Amino acid sequence: MIRELKTFVCVARRGTFAAAGREVGLTQSAVSAQIKNLEDTLGVSLFDRTGRAATLNAAGQRAVTLAEEMLQLFVRMGTPDSANDFRGSLRIGAISTAQTGILPQALVALRSKAPFIEASLIPGVSLNLLSQVDAGELDLVIMIKPPFALPKELHAEVIAREPFVLVAPLDLEGDDPRQLLSEQPFIRYDQRSFGGRRVTQFLRERKLEVRQTLELDELDAIVKMVRAGLGVALVPMAGLWLEHARDVRVIDLGEMVFFREIVLVTKYLQRQSPLQALFRTCVIDTLTGQAR
Repeated sequence: MIRELKTFVCVARRGTFAAAGREVGLTQSAVSAQIKNLEDTLGVSLFDRTGRAATLNAAGQRAVTLAEEMLQLFVRMGTPDSANDFRGSLRIGAISTAQTGILPQALVALRSKAPFIEASLIPGVSLNLLSQVDAGELDLVIMIKPPFALPKELHAEVIAREPFVLVAPLDLEGDDPRQLLSEQPFIRYDQRSFGGRRVTQFLRERKLEVRQTLELDELDAIVKMVRAGLGVALVPMAGLWLEHARDVRVIDLGEMVFFREIVLVTKYLQRQSPLQALFRTCVIDTLTGQAR
């Protein structure tokens, strides 16, 4: 019956039997058969079926909350009693700044708590990582929060907020961000990336016209270009460039400051699995330690 409950919750979240089938790897008729089996067992109808849509009725709305609680209890049944009982693999996707910032210490903590877990790290940009976790190719990803709503089958938790700053060459005078952005060549954070879209939004909202000279997606490369004297840039306080921040001028944006949010994304139904919960704890503990 656990299988039927998982399918039921998936249908409730996706809205159609066909969409739920694509997520759980079943045909539409197989999903329909599982839901009918569940309804027959419970003795109630759970959906109002109109055309292709499957809308929860009153009984279904009450049942879906209970089903999620039962699935969470089922997951807890498999929680290991000790670190040595953790087995299996964990496929982690991460943007570049997470690979050099959060993950090294988090993975050390994970190995200490669960030495027999085989973790694999897959690098990528946020949009690609989102597609991979949605397709089930990755177990979880650390990425920039997208500027759009996630699919219902995914769960995102904000784990960090990174402020943007203006970086300028050491020999460039002036402390007014507006003036520097208006007068100096601008090295742009790639507009196709989620972080770059935050920069574009900031410039548009502040009605700032810039003279773009380069466009890059790699933060460390952007700062290196600034250090070489090619222009100024808006970048978040994240990445390896922070280790060499003394090589450029870092100018606070003051009341104009804006942020990019870093999220941990997992499948909704897997978000409380013992291994993923353990990894989340390692990440949060790492971030808490870095903030001190």
